[in-house]
Amino acid sequence: MLGAFVQAFRTPDLRRKLLFTLGIMAVFRLGTFVPAPGVSYPNVQQCIQGGGTADLLGMVNLFSGGALLQLSIFALGIMPYITASIITQLMRVVIPRFDELHKEGQAGQAKLTQYTRYLTIFLAILQSTVIVSVANTQLFPNCPVQPIPDDSPLTLVITIIAMTSGTALIMWLGELITERGVGNGMSLLIFTSIAASFPSAFGSVLESDGGVARFAALIGLILLITLLIVFVEQCQRRIPVQYAKRMIGRRMYGGSSTYIPIKINMANVIPVIFASSILALPTLAAQFGEANSGWVRWILEHVANPQSAIYMAIFALMILFFAFFYTSITFNPEEVADNMKRYGGFIPGIRAGRPTAEYLQYVMTRITTVGAIYLTLVALIPTIAFAQMGISQQQLAFGGTSILIVVGVGLQTVKEIDSQLQQRHYEGFLR
Repeated sequence: MLGAFVQAFRTPDLRRKLLFTLGIMAVFRLGTFVPAPGVSYPNVQQCIQGGGTADLLGMVNLFSGGALLQLSIFALGIMPYITASIITQLMRVVIPRFDELHKEGQAGQAKLTQYTRYLTIFLAILQSTVIVSVANTQLFPNCPVQPIPDDSPLTLVITIIAMTSGTALIMWLGELITERGVGNGMSLLIFTSIAASFPSAFGSVLESDGGVARFAALIGLILLITLLIVFVEQCQRRIPVQYAKRMIGRRMYGGSSTYIPIKINMANVIPVIFASSILALPTLAAQFGEANSGWVRWILEHVANPQSAIYMAIFALMILFFAFFYTSITFNPEEVADNMKRYGGFIPGIRAGRPTAEYLQYVMTRITTVGAIYLTLVALIPTIAFAQMGISQQQLAFGGTSILIVVGVGLQTVKEIDSQLQQRHYEGFLR
């Protein structure tokens, strides 16, 4: 892999793309430290050092690279765009118009992308309003000072506008990386946000009691999980497809053999994000309840604690459910079977049409079962291991979700760099 990067920097065109991508990532990290208008940076730092941050926005803070608790212009990070993209994909099941646009090709995809942008701005306004409204009360419950000293309506509106504009800028930066850089822009920005939290988490583990032993055990666990993720993400089931020969005019077309690649984990990390987001809702509701209420204490002890048995059980069931649900949306066996029949393709030993769709559904169900179990293990094993090693909840930046995203984006980016290297350094016919 290091050799591929060295070779990439020796290629002028690819070097410009890599430097452009690194520059955008640096701008993104710089924006996480720029406080929004009306926010007192010294007060925010005092609240962060005091410790008592709320746990309900933990995932948003992780995906923003710590910008949320800094109350910076990039406080929302990439989460509004992720949520908008997921909602747009789910709308294909509910609204037929979205499914028609998905089938229209490039023009329909451009329209769906525009809808995703509008929805991202709407969600950014909504989320920034919530964050600004709870910044002085529930974002830092035990802080003696106010992160936003002047909480007048005009100041709060300006802060909301700044955070929403920051989200729009992040979305633009991600699209710039996709168009002019290397890799998927949004994925690389998520990678940057999560990877930025690793050094502080390593440091907190080293500074704790028995830090060296815990640090060595943590590194070993991360390496084992990384090997598992790389192995599973590279695995795929290849279903052979044969195309019949067809005579069109005076030319013979078809007669080729190919295959349908089906990944074990087609849903990627989406089921884990879905499950984590839904499990954060009871915690959010508990923040507005009485501290001495029985239901509030039960939620904080069992639902808001990732190391409780009830949380793990609910989390595992929701991951299994959303893995099947999201895969059924993104992969339609009937649509694939119809396209194969239209172009004269068939699976050897399987009749075209409905039998092909049933066979694809059978294969998808078996593969998705393995993928859902794999996702559940990757999401839960680190949490269980951290609890056994005595690592606190505040040091869970190395959760299974984070490792899965970092390794997955890294693999995807290295593959794209390697493919571009092959395009620019192929062997000619004459030597």
